Amino acid sequence: MRVLIVEDDTSLGMFLQKGLQMEGHSVAWVGDGDAALERAATERPDLMVLDLGLPKRDGVEVLEAMQGLYRGMGVIVLTGRAQVEERVRCLNLGADDLLMKPFSLHELTARCRALLRRREQYADPSLRSADLELNRMDRRVTRGGRPVDLTVKEFSLLEYLLQHRGRCCSRAELLREVWQMSPDAGTNVVDVYVNYLRRKLAVGGDASAPVIETVRGGGYQVGRAIDAPGPPNSTCAHPVPRMSVSGPTLAGARYGA
Repeated sequence: MRVLIVEDDTSLGMFLQKGLQMEGHSVAWVGDGDAALERAATERPDLMVLDLGLPKRDGVEVLEAMQGLYRGMGVIVLTGRAQVEERVRCLNLGADDLLMKPFSLHELTARCRALLRRREQYADPSLRSADLELNRMDRRVTRGGRPVDLTVKEFSLLEYLLQHRGRCCSRAELLREVWQMSPDAGTNVVDVYVNYLRRKLAVGGDASAPVIETVRGGGYQVGRAIDAPGPPNSTCAHPVPRMSVSGPTLAGARYGA
């Protein structure tokens, strides 16, 4: 799941980013309301974890600006405000859930999973390409009806490629989005894990039709976009890097306002 954290407290933002990354999510973090709206418009995250007390534009104003625009995006509001009227207003503006500060990281991650389950009751949780199917709810992968046993990181990599099927994903993009590493980290971990996936996905599948193709220009691609006519792209774009930060050690699981 792609998560956007909107929190102006640097230590809390880094803590939440690290904790949700450890749950296997792709997590971005911004520190003000204007940046939150920009990211929501350009990246369409699955979930926004939104603090109310923000600079430039507070959380309530963010909810007002987003109202009716991003129906597929869940919103969990973090607040230390005790007023019932304020919390009710957030729910009326489209927030799916609220969490009072101080809160437990375990409770936040559980609420994220619960929200995802509720939303996926009304959407297909599976990603497919030819005879390959990945179920995000059950975290299960099959090819040709046969189960494929993947590690957490292998699953995350395949999930990202399937979410962007039909488009070349550069090594830099995969490093940033799947490993939360700098695009210039100087590592071949992407190629290593693609090879792991290819070996595992070859079992029970059509060896003449590889699931993951190498694209000239420095990246990888799965299948063809569902809504994209014509042949797949033959070149690989390199997106502009986004902010990447490393969180502090997850020692202590509660944070207050």
